Amino acid sequence: MLAAAVREAGRLALGYFGNEPRVWMKAGDSPVSEADIEADRLLRGRLLGARPEYGWLSEETADSDDRLDRDRVFVIDPIDGTRAFIAGNPLWTVSAAVVEAGRPVAAALYQPATDDLMLATAGRGAWRGAHRLGASRREGTLAGARVSGPHGYLDRSLFQRERMDVRPSIPSLALRIAQVADGRLDLALASGRAHDWDLAAADLLVQEAGGRLSTDRGHPVRYNERVPRHPPLFAAAPGLIAATRTLLAALAKA
Repeated sequence: MLAAAVREAGRLALGYFGNEPRVWMKAGDSPVSEADIEADRLLRGRLLGARPEYGWLSEETADSDDRLDRDRVFVIDPIDGTRAFIAGNPLWTVSAAVVEAGRPVAAALYQPATDDLMLATAGRGAWRGAHRLGASRREGTLAGARVSGPHGYLDRSLFQRERMDVRPSIPSLALRIAQVADGRLDLALASGRAHDWDLAAADLLVQEAGGRLSTDRGHPVRYNERVPRHPPLFAAAPGLIAATRTLLAALAKA
């Protein structure tokens, strides 16, 4: 269900990609395009049409406390990386997850520009087609670890001293985190502005690939709370979790 829905929404969004869609600004100086709205409408129709008993939380739908009383909730970002989408950068995704008891249990993350689909189900692994995803096996030291984060975040001297392999920022936060799941990154960082819809699908992908998305204190992320916003987070390969927490603690004191 999730896979078919994100593919269909991705195809719809591709029709606008590179074709100067109408754009306006939301509260908080965040852009939204007509493609975001149309993809959101399509996903809502397909997913709630199939599971009307589920709740709904999406970046492009007005929030309602009704979701707090539902056993399962769809958590959706119809276009994660809207600024990239508007600029003609292919690093944007369609993100969809099902959350139960505060944690994602099913996820689909689709990058339409490259036709790349990643799927995960709790307890059944994370997959790209028939290929099971696995996080990096790098352990212990952060020296040489491949890391991506927000623009301007990784130019601090602490990261340079650790001799980390700093990669360009990835506009879609969901994709940045998911690259820990498939081993392209060892570590991904998120600032304190992320919402449920940026995170839930990628979180499950990382978990099922053997890594972890957590707060700087090592706590898992809880979803479908009344305020769906989160503090700074990191996703890491299992062998780098302790070193990353130490690094972030030092960064907070700097």
